[in-house]
Amino acid sequence: MKIIVCIKQVPDTSDIKWTENNTMQREGVESIINPYDLYALEEALKIKKALNDVEISVLTMGPLQAASILRYAISIGCDRGILLTDKKFAGADTYATAKTISSLIKNKLSDFDLILCGQFAIDGDTAQTGPSIASQLDISQITFVKNIERYEDNSAYAIREIEDGNETVRFEYPALLCITQGDYETSRPTINGIKKAQKSVIEQYNLEDTGLTPDEAGIKGSPTYVSKAFRPEHNRGECTYCQTYASLDEKIKEYINE
Repeated sequence: MKIIVCIKQVPDTSDIKWTENNTMQREGVESIINPYDLYALEEALKIKKALNDVEISVLTMGPLQAASILRYAISIGCDRGILLTDKKFAGADTYATAKTISSLIKNKLSDFDLILCGQFAIDGDTAQTGPSIASQLDISQITFVKNIERYEDNSAYAIREIEDGNETVRFEYPALLCITQGDYETSRPTINGIKKAQKSVIEQYNLEDTGLTPDEAGIKGSPTYVSKAFRPEHNRGECTYCQTYASLDEKIKEYINE
């Protein structure tokens, strides 16, 4: 089985800055891995432990510094790190981001069985990119997935959250699943994993590799207009999710600093 996990490097939410176009300024701002993406990685690792011959490719779109989160993914057990990077991608909204990622997958990574994404990204919280990638690739999608289980030759079962509980959904490959926060601790890097991550070559692709034109990517290819941007007031001490996020934040910073 070939799995692609789409992850994102996000600005530390305590240090967000804005450009004149009301897009987030990412250069020079401390960044972390999106916390929900850690659960997407964990679900991929669970499949790898349960089945034979599983390859996990981790894909991110961003500046060169985003290679650090790909090395983190390799250090916890993933196989490949793929960085989609080009200055022409700057300012992309969720539509342009999904179009760029799905175009690269079509052109360079089309031999996949499963795509996993985090349900939300904490820098935007729209939950649009994963479903949009599935739409662009014309594959099935399931959102708010907590667990994947009962793997079969051409299908598996997803446990997803709904308003009044959980439901079990059988899906066939290829498919895209958006993973929400699980009730478990995510993996930590191992010594051998860190050594492997340090030696690994991060594959890089640019706009030309996607087959898109400059007008289809980045801010030029983004139909969304942000009229106003602001940071909501948030008290981490009163929020269970934020306490989890803070813990994950420190874990990743500790790894990167090492």
